[in-house]
Amino acid sequence: MKLTFIGSTSEEGNCPTLYETPTGDIVVQGYRLEDDEALGQLRDVLPGEAFVVVPRDLLTRFAPRN
Repeated sequence: MKLTFIGSTSEEGNCPTLYETPTGDIVVQGYRLEDDEALGQLRDVLPGEAFVVVPRDLLTRFAPRN
């Protein structure tokens, strides 16, 4: 699958970063959520799902405008 780079709030080439798939889905690169209390509050977690933490600025800066 080819990913298209959307943007990043990192100035040093590290995460967090957003990518788009050919189907229009978004791939989020970020640091894995490892806080047990926070993980315990997640709903309807399916096998294979992972959770990452990204700054709000990353999502608002690169959100579609239309």
